[in-house]
Amino acid sequence: MKTCGLDVHKDTIFCAIYDGKDSVVEKFSTFTPDIEAMCDYIQSKGLDTVAMESTGIYIRVICTLLRRRKMRPVVVNPFLIKQMPGRKSDVADSVWIARLLYNGMLSDSFIPDGKLARLRVYTRQYRRMVQRRDSALTLVDQQLVGMGIRLGSCLSKITTKSFMRVARAVSHGERDPAALERLVHGCLKHKRDGTLRKALTGCAEEQDVWRLRKLLEIVDMYEAQIAEALAHMEELAEAGYHEEMARIMTIPGISRISAMCIIAEIGVDMSLFGSARRIAGWACLRPRNDESAGKYKSTAIVKGGKHLKPMLIQAAWGAVHARGSQFGTFFGRVSARRGAKKAIVAVARKLLVTIYAILRDRSEYLPMRGKTEATAAYIRKMAVLDARRHRKLERMAAANGINLSELTDNPTP
Repeated sequence: MKTCGLDVHKDTIFCAIYDGKDSVVEKFSTFTPDIEAMCDYIQSKGLDTVAMESTGIYIRVICTLLRRRKMRPVVVNPFLIKQMPGRKSDVADSVWIARLLYNGMLSDSFIPDGKLARLRVYTRQYRRMVQRRDSALTLVDQQLVGMGIRLGSCLSKITTKSFMRVARAVSHGERDPAALERLVHGCLKHKRDGTLRKALTGCAEEQDVWRLRKLLEIVDMYEAQIAEALAHMEELAEAGYHEEMARIMTIPGISRISAMCIIAEIGVDMSLFGSARRIAGWACLRPRNDESAGKYKSTAIVKGGKHLKPMLIQAAWGAVHARGSQFGTFFGRVSARRGAKKAIVAVARKLLVTIYAILRDRSEYLPMRGKTEATAAYIRKMAVLDARRHRKLERMAAANGINLSELTDNPTP
């Protein structure tokens, strides 16, 4: 049996073939023809599985070319490899990865392909463009403030249609506060007391209007890219994941766009993760277990999950504020003890576990109402809790010199 490990850098790739005793290392460049030659070399050794560390954009073309040749790329989290002592050079890195793969010590990361990979590209681009559009809108608001127009002080947020109508009118030369006021929808309080008209009274100069116009062009560019990415997302999601999206959207706080983004990150085959605990750890939402000498040093979640974790936390806020949601009750109970920030992370983890169960069982979200169903799992859970309470009562009784068995044998009527 032989294994192959790659140590991928910007300009070079070290390819190690390990047979259990000896290793052979070859060096290739990262140009596509050389990567093709490396694939030929690996196949000539009779191998179809290649392990490598996750190094961002550098491994994408390698994984693509390996898959085209019906080979399996095993992408490993570098954090897991760093926990194992040994090796510290580029050549030794590739040999070490091959040895770990030979001994079955590497766990494969979830790297989608096909339709799911395409959906992931569109959803990540969609979220990236939304963030950049919001940053551009912040610059528009700052430019208006520099011109004396403080519309952001009268509106709840600057992403509204009223804000954009006023900004476009100012960029086209409108200066009359009364005319600008008619473009704002609502704001009855600020309109009645004259605050809105004062906020729309400015003193713009020619160079200010020119810069505002250019900033709005940037916003329009991002809006066009957002609409295009959303159209691709809708097409792929409707064609391949319609049922899964409908099930996920039954959960409070999960919108259609959130459902598409979540499916793009975790897929629909939950057997790849194995358990709800593992998928929570993969998303970096599981509390850290850092205990030494009976003292907890930290329970903070680890870094990572930059695409899935923020999305789940955003959805968690929606679930918390949904009317009659059990997530809101859970948030209130946890935030009273641990604070709002830790509580919302706990809600996000609970959301992910719920999504995992729905996709695994192919069912809809059914919140628990009224009397709890006496399932075997529920009875087992309550039995464990009762045993813990009984042990606690025994300790309290022993500390106070009370015979607990006498109290239980002769209960007070």
